[in-house]
Amino acid sequence: MIKKTLLDIHRIVNGLNEPAFLGNTEIQGVTIDSRKIGKGNLFVPFKGERQDGHDFVEQAIQDGASAAFWEKDVPNPPDHLPIIVVEDTLTALQTLAKSYRNELNMKVIGITGSNGKTTTKDMTAAILGTVFKVHKTSGNYNNHLGLPLTILSMAPDTEAAVLEMGMSSRGEITFLSELARPDIAIITNIGESHLLDLGSREGIAEAKLEILDGLKENGILIYHGDEPLLSSRLKDPQGFSCCSFGRVESNDLFPISIEAGQTETRFEINTVKDTVFTIPVLGTHNVLNSLAAISAAMELGVPVPKIQEGLKNLELTAMRMEMVKGIKGETIINDAYNASPTSMKAAIELTAGISGFDHKYLVLGDMLELGPEEEDFHYKIGELIDPASISKVYTYGPLGKFIAEGAKQKFSEEHVSAYDNKSELIEDLKKTVSSNDLILFKASRGMQLEHVVQSLQSK
Repeated sequence: MIKKTLLDIHRIVNGLNEPAFLGNTEIQGVTIDSRKIGKGNLFVPFKGERQDGHDFVEQAIQDGASAAFWEKDVPNPPDHLPIIVVEDTLTALQTLAKSYRNELNMKVIGITGSNGKTTTKDMTAAILGTVFKVHKTSGNYNNHLGLPLTILSMAPDTEAAVLEMGMSSRGEITFLSELARPDIAIITNIGESHLLDLGSREGIAEAKLEILDGLKENGILIYHGDEPLLSSRLKDPQGFSCCSFGRVESNDLFPISIEAGQTETRFEINTVKDTVFTIPVLGTHNVLNSLAAISAAMELGVPVPKIQEGLKNLELTAMRMEMVKGIKGETIINDAYNASPTSMKAAIELTAGISGFDHKYLVLGDMLELGPEEEDFHYKIGELIDPASISKVYTYGPLGKFIAEGAKQKFSEEHVSAYDNKSELIEDLKKTVSSNDLILFKASRGMQLEHVVQSLQSK
């Protein structure tokens, strides 16, 4: 984590108050949560809709913080405490992170895309961690606030940073990329998330390509080559090189075989013959995420046996194709962190292709931020579900009802149920599932389907 004197921080962020009294007191790490103060932290308060972090500055320092920022427009700054007055606390935090990042001698891998960012981040970090001292984005700290905090939490001797970059509108990836200055950039794919804000898949592609704005000179872009919206825009790269991955053989990296088990997937790739890679997660889409991670690792010189080791020992962030057991012994695939039509389709196809279960159930919730055509997107998801491989479809939420309507084109009425009440959904699932059943949970994060998963895991 960052360690600097208050005088240095005052200079970096252009503090507005008199710095003389700050002395050589050193801060160790930065936090924005007054409930999680560590000894020596710099506390950064923000003005929120419900409460103002400035109200907790004095308590934060009593709890061990060495100092705090203070936004100049907030009245009554505590002159008796070690505070640094700044124009804007968020801007000051970002400025401090940018300064610290520029001091660190490390390789940076920046990852964006509509789906698979977090999984690809976890895979890349797992592989690089076999050779380098690695720091990766924690949880969903992938925005204008989370990325600066991620950078400021890095140890000075970090050798490789794997940084996830999320967005909802144009310009956000540009900011994150220019802050992180990646040596290698990865675009996992172009889906339908954020159609509400960006209007079209073309607009989404342009927004994801903003990751090039901060890519170092002669850096490398690794991208999903099966996506025409990317490949058409990257025919003549200037100032950087490209490496594509995907299913088709025109890509630089593609799988030549894929074999799925009940809990893992094995595959071979075109560039390393007679070598099997194993990932402890299911789905062809996760093989493609692996290809992006493998490409980055190869660019950084990681030996193939270490790549195999990293992937085999992979631990994914929670609720990304997470396989858990219910109280009756049923197998649950918890993929309820996020959803778009592309990822929903992939998860359904994955579930349909798994054998060895008596029944397979889908619990599908709303996919959010899809814009004016959201109802049609949901209906089409329901239409593609095959009753030959899925026993019953459960949906949750107002948009989920359109999935149910689409499913009824192939399913009988008694094999499709739509809910707007989680308690009723939980009750019916508990009555239905048995020990040798498989259940997929998939929805956008706002639907909080993990609550249903947790209920199936408890008596």
